[in-house]
Amino acid sequence: MKVSSTAGGGWTSRRRLLTALDGGIADRVPINTYELAGCDRLDWYNRQPSYQGLMEFIRAHTDCITNWNPRAGVDRYTCEERFLGSDHPVEIVTETERDGAFERRTSVCRTPRGDLRRVLQSTATVHTTWRVEHWCKSLADVDKALSVPYAPGTYDASDLGRVRSDLGDAGIVLASISDPAYLAADLMSFQDFLMWAAEETGHFARTVDILAERVLENLRRQLDCCVVDCYRIVGPEYFTPPYLSPAMFRRFVVPHVKAMTELIHGRGAKVRLHCHGRIGRVLDMILETGCDGIDPCEPPPDGDIEIGEVKRRCSERGVSVWGNIELKVLEQGTAGEVRAEVRKILDQAKAGGGFVLMPTAAPIDVPLSPRTEANYRAFIEAGLEYGGY
Repeated sequence: MKVSSTAGGGWTSRRRLLTALDGGIADRVPINTYELAGCDRLDWYNRQPSYQGLMEFIRAHTDCITNWNPRAGVDRYTCEERFLGSDHPVEIVTETERDGAFERRTSVCRTPRGDLRRVLQSTATVHTTWRVEHWCKSLADVDKALSVPYAPGTYDASDLGRVRSDLGDAGIVLASISDPAYLAADLMSFQDFLMWAAEETGHFARTVDILAERVLENLRRQLDCCVVDCYRIVGPEYFTPPYLSPAMFRRFVVPHVKAMTELIHGRGAKVRLHCHGRIGRVLDMILETGCDGIDPCEPPPDGDIEIGEVKRRCSERGVSVWGNIELKVLEQGTAGEVRAEVRKILDQAKAGGGFVLMPTAAPIDVPLSPRTEANYRAFIEAGLEYGGY
């Protein structure tokens, strides 16, 4: 089966995705493969031999999104790493060692109030990085981190022309940005963050407020540099039940994401809020932020709300829904189970438009397993078969 990005009636993938993002009805439900960006030749997945067959299928049959951000003025693992959203030069000394199949990078950041240490670990067979040790282990460490002066971010969009040329009308460009509460939470291990937020709430709040000023100023400068089609705001899942109460979500997520959304809307772009987990008790708060879309809307038992109910509540506010076939189904299920799950999702969510069929995560194993590839193909084919309007 060969399906190009352009169907009858002038429906390009770009038009299809933007129509769904606006809550409208296209010729069919758009199908996107999340972080598997088919039309960016520099994307990691497009440079892995075991993924090439799947990526060609994705380019031919789906509605692509290129995940791209303008480059920051400084690089990540250098002695002048951008630290907590600041371009102020700070010395970070990094040593790398091998531990069997793993590469371990130990970094020491020399802040004005003393040293901080972080340890990252990676391996060639999994496309991820594990934080073995976070920068901060105490409130005193957080104060050290915040002692690094803030200098506004600088951005370089010189690669955007190539990105748009590669993509054409086959999809849209999406940038990802973190909300300030997530940036604060990520200073510590997840367990330590929860204790910090729950037991030292005043200190946590001051940290979030400081980072919020940086996030908004950097976002202004990023938008001055260039504006892309859509911005994905990440991080709110750290504040969903059962980790923290809905009251904490309202206090630490809603006002800052709302301010970010208003800034992005003022430049003519769209916002998609990325929030894993149990969103049932905070969904109305998410909608208060003014976002144009929400993902990935995981079904129970990993989430706590069915996609049909998410769609109903979002449609009332004109918000699009992106999801919600879980990666574990694509990695562990059969082709028949995948097709049945896609049909179930579309039966619940496609009516009235404003829905994009998308996995909740992306595979990270190298090489890509034959089962996962076969199930991705089944997912895409089922979406094309059952997603027409």
